[in-house]
Amino acid sequence: MPRKIILDIDPGIDDAVALAIALFDPRLEVVAVTATGGNVPPDQATANLQALVGFLDPPRLPRLGVAPSDTALQEKPFNMHGADGLGGIDLPRAQLHGGHLSEKVIWEAFHAHPREITFVALGPLTNLSRVLARDPAIVELIGEVLISGGTFEGHGNVTPVVDFNFYCDPRAARHVIREPVAKTLVPIETTGQAAFGFDLLDQLPDESSRAGAILRRMLPHTFRAHRQLLGSEGISLHDVVALVAVTNPELFERTTVAADVETGGELTSGMLVIDRRTVRQWRPNLDLLVGCDAAAVKDCVLRGLAAAGDAT
Repeated sequence: MPRKIILDIDPGIDDAVALAIALFDPRLEVVAVTATGGNVPPDQATANLQALVGFLDPPRLPRLGVAPSDTALQEKPFNMHGADGLGGIDLPRAQLHGGHLSEKVIWEAFHAHPREITFVALGPLTNLSRVLARDPAIVELIGEVLISGGTFEGHGNVTPVVDFNFYCDPRAARHVIREPVAKTLVPIETTGQAAFGFDLLDQLPDESSRAGAILRRMLPHTFRAHRQLLGSEGISLHDVVALVAVTNPELFERTTVAADVETGGELTSGMLVIDRRTVRQWRPNLDLLVGCDAAAVKDCVLRGLAAAGDAT
């Protein structure tokens, strides 16, 4: 049976790539895709999500959630994704059927499929935090939460010690990390191990496919942004690697930790804090993926991209 998931995204180029793979992976049943602000403002996140799903035209249309506009997110210090979040590819806007807030879509999906859904958080944890605040008892209905974000050794990519997703909404990150639900976190040190070089562009689906048309227009922007803003010739597709942790968990090294998130530090707000004391005082609450078979993970990504191209 395919694994039921909710994809919670802030598209975002790497989110868009992960979405294209997930929608056409026969091992996954994408029950819903929900938008949140992060890489782009909430309204743009919703527009991008609707445009991507409309253009890709998957065989089974998931429910779509609208990003909440009343959430205060930290302002981004730099923009890796272009003005529209998708590298300026100017997808036709598609107002798809529905229009319910992401938190409503998530809440209803958990109730429709109790303990069956893996919530895959590829953006800030705003939406899941709002659902948990609205109905704390819903933790009993969540199968698992997989989170793309956080740092294992404090090697941040927005501040010296904080990754982008936790930086945007530290309070939501703390709320979710503290909840008594099965959680797996894929930190950026791990997702960054599976970096891609320029040869990725030659391995994308043909532009005659819908997925290929999008990918071949978006990813050159990612390479330019990594070179100009980070001084890197390769790229890290953090959220795409996190999706592989859902479909191929055997490719990752796992450890259980006791963790929390800092929300008040002037220099550390959003930092994942792990109790590393000899005599640990905090209770274990999080599975952390601290390494991966990078070559195998990259192969999974390439096969996922090829399958998306074949299907579109």
